[in-house]
Amino acid sequence: MNTSPVRVLIVEDDPLMQLGLEQSLQEYPQITLVGMAEDGYLGVEAALKLKPDIVIMDIGLPRLDGIAATQRIKAALPNIHVVMLTSHTAETEIVAALASGADSYCIKGASLDRLITAIAAAQEGATYLDPQIAKKVVEHLKPPTPSANLGQLSQRELEVLKLMVDGKSNPEIAAVLYLSPNTVKTHVRGIMNKLAVDDRVQAAVVALRSGLV
Repeated sequence: MNTSPVRVLIVEDDPLMQLGLEQSLQEYPQITLVGMAEDGYLGVEAALKLKPDIVIMDIGLPRLDGIAATQRIKAALPNIHVVMLTSHTAETEIVAALASGADSYCIKGASLDRLITAIAAAQEGATYLDPQIAKKVVEHLKPPTPSANLGQLSQRELEVLKLMVDGKSNPEIAAVLYLSPNTVKTHVRGIMNKLAVDDRVQAAVVALRSGLV
């Protein structure tokens, strides 16, 4: 198991937010802050130079917004994971951010635990959506349509899928359903296989479009 600290770059233009994030992340020994950038262009340059594991990215940045910056980072270094941390909650921006390659989406003002969960999920190659964001993702998609594939899911898989839609991480799902994290991981993999999707966001979209939640 890799126990090396997660290397994090923060791209944020608000000095108070920068300071708050820096002080908060210092409380977590599993996280190492490797750099700070105050606009989108500098964020891209820092990401290419420092090659962090995670970029915490605001959307409303000077010169180059966080969505465009994420696109550039992902195009050059697709293995870097991007966690959006923003006050923007418009559906168009959420969808655009995810389409640009963002791995997780957090809302400023939410608990620090959610940000840490988003960082951990992104580092594992999973996706975290703030609970108030998850249901907005589908508002710019087609109207709800039935999905025959949902009928292939077991009752337990449906329970896991509903919690995924709520933005819960694997450990949180395990705690709610009294399962081991490995069992949850197996269920998540089975859900994605049966729904023919590549990640948790797509699975949540299928569930929402099908009227499951």
